[in-house]
Amino acid sequence: MLTIFKKLLPTPIDFKQILVNGGLLIDVRTKSEFAKGHIKESINIPLDILPEKISKLQKIKKPVITVCKSGNRSSVAKSILKSAGIEAYNAGAWKSLEQKIK
Repeated sequence: MLTIFKKLLPTPIDFKQILVNGGLLIDVRTKSEFAKGHIKESINIPLDILPEKISKLQKIKKPVITVCKSGNRSSVAKSILKSAGIEAYNAGAWKSLEQKIK
């Protein structure tokens, strides 16, 4: 019975391993929010300009992890990236992810 429930639950995403393997970490908060604090390895591409960067990200051909303040904007960013054929994951709040990947 327990194995049935395990199959129904999503497999946890190993964000740290994605980054170790060369994945990109994109912080979709505004430039001013990013300047106040961010994960060292992250790249700031605010959500409102993300569509302009899609072709460049497609050429890189690496998985992308998105973060923001709470997880809302990063969820939208993940959807935009996935619809463009980019492997993308939403890690939610940047401060939470920072603790997980240390």
